[in-house]
Amino acid sequence: MRVRTLTLAATGVALLAPTANPAAASVPYPKRIVFHGERAVSAAQLRRAVGGCDPISRGRYRLDAGTPARVRICGTREAVHWKADLDIDCDGRPTAHCNHRTDPTFAATTAFRQSDGRMLNAEKLPYIVVPPAGPRWSHRAHGIKGGSVAAVLYRDRVVYAVVGDTGPRDVIGEASYATARALGIDPDPRYGGAPSGVTYIVFKDARARHIEDRAQTTALGKRLARRLVRHVG
Repeated sequence: MRVRTLTLAATGVALLAPTANPAAASVPYPKRIVFHGERAVSAAQLRRAVGGCDPISRGRYRLDAGTPARVRICGTREAVHWKADLDIDCDGRPTAHCNHRTDPTFAATTAFRQSDGRMLNAEKLPYIVVPPAGPRWSHRAHGIKGGSVAAVLYRDRVVYAVVGDTGPRDVIGEASYATARALGIDPDPRYGGAPSGVTYIVFKDARARHIEDRAQTTALGKRLARRLVRHVG
């Protein structure tokens, strides 16, 4: 789990008390999007489908330790979503690019494991990091668990990933080395990542049968994305 401060990487953050619900009114979602055929859903279509925000978190999250808490977690009937940065998570099984030498905050464990009991491989498996369940927001209460399928958007790219790890209670915006690389983001665990412009969409009650099966996750993610684009309105 990598957590950045304003100036350099930090190995942890202090737990913060939950904040009150934002006072601002919910932003309405766009009108129904008409989608035909079985073509792949684009990043632009998915952004439009989650363009508004009905807040479901009791407060906001920080992008990095020491920064203002500005990120709300939002919900639709079928998914939860948020907009943030992307810090690189290299945790899990040690590999050539993810290990104690390449990442000073490397941990050889992930919150969720493969179906064979081994830790996840951040270098090969696209996964995202969610805050642990707490008073501010509980992913489990919204149908999100280890292996839940997600769509991660950056510029014109869409990558389908799984929920693979948890992070600090008040920080959000992190994904695996493999997720960053697939999105065209520098995956270096020390200096890589994206400072903004990343949209995370996690589908409710939809999990890959085998968390490590990237092809299965992608196929399921594409179906869920088509349904989301059809149904949001």
